Amino acid sequence: MLVENMKMAFSAIRANKMRSFLTMLGIIIGIGSVIAIVSIGDTMKSAFEGLYKDIGVTQAYLYIGYWVDDVRQSDYFTLDEMERIKEVFGDEIAYIDCSSYASADAVSGKTTVKFSFTGIDYNYPNVQPVNLIYGRFLNEGDILGRRKNVVMDTVSANNLFGVENAVGKTFRTTLYGYTDEYTVIGIYRKEQGPLQAMMMGASTEGGEAYLPYTILTWPNDYFYNLHIYAENEEHMDDFYNRLKAYVAKMKDRKPEDFRLSTVKDEMGSVSGMLGKMALAVGGIAAISLLVGGIGIMNIMLVSVTERTREIGIRKSLGARTRDVLIQFLTESAILSACGGILGTMLGGGLVTVGGMIMGIPTVIRPGVVLLAVGFSAMVGVFFGIYPASKAAKKDPIEALRYE
Repeated sequence: MLVENMKMAFSAIRANKMRSFLTMLGIIIGIGSVIAIVSIGDTMKSAFEGLYKDIGVTQAYLYIGYWVDDVRQSDYFTLDEMERIKEVFGDEIAYIDCSSYASADAVSGKTTVKFSFTGIDYNYPNVQPVNLIYGRFLNEGDILGRRKNVVMDTVSANNLFGVENAVGKTFRTTLYGYTDEYTVIGIYRKEQGPLQAMMMGASTEGGEAYLPYTILTWPNDYFYNLHIYAENEEHMDDFYNRLKAYVAKMKDRKPEDFRLSTVKDEMGSVSGMLGKMALAVGGIAAISLLVGGIGIMNIMLVSVTERTREIGIRKSLGARTRDVLIQFLTESAILSACGGILGTMLGGGLVTVGGMIMGIPTVIRPGVVLLAVGFSAMVGVFFGIYPASKAAKKDPIEALRYE
């Protein structure tokens, strides 16, 4: 019986192709919008998760809270305290530095380039892989000896020296009021994913370089942040809680006086925000499904009127009220489901093409697709109930007299 009803439904749809397509258009737009928006949200969440994994999920910054009124000089960290933390926590720490940073002009001959200098330790590549193509990276001797050696990327080297392989070349810069000559000991190639390039831009101006963090803490060796990578992601929450408590005790403070900002928490906040935005915009887009459902109800009422004699003939030949009801419900459900399938193809196709253009892998969840198609069929059934009921209740004698 169901197969027969489906055949009759497809036959009726084929008989009025243009009218059926225009009826499905509201469902196509609605479902396509929902699929596209939810998929864009999932794609962006996946891209951000990948971005955060690239920069290190176990990464965190620890510093005195901005809400603390009586900040003392002793609340800042020293190199000796950082060494003590290394000794106490040992292998639980994959990497630690003082999060030092400075911006200054680098001068080579007649060329002056604005540089961003980041202070790091010699084992930084253990947590953030560096694609070194010329020379070497900073070693322990560079750090302990506060040697004025730097490692920069290829673009920065080109901007400052006019060549990519600038190993051995020197430049002058002024940091904290002291002008010195620095030597390039290594060149790396910066590797950015599509999302990083889109967010941060593929800058071809200025320069970036790594140098020993001990240079950027001199001359007073006080610093505000501890920049840490936990060794174990699984137990990182417990580790950071113990670290925070230890630092608070060392500083004669309460643990709540210190702020611990982790990449994992930031990643959760961004993912949650993107999910809520996708849900909210998807809900607004779903309103168009209501418009599509009303269109289906309208066209089904027209169909019932046009097929009044057919209904009368079927009922006079023994068709029950339930049979006529199911026939028209099946037709409205198929009409809506077809619109849902086309809408899914449209929404998924747009997201896929957009991802290919931007170079970002797209995420289209099968569950969302099935839910969208199923929901569209339910919309057809819901808005087809009244026209189907009207058709089923027609008196066969009156229906046969209808012209």
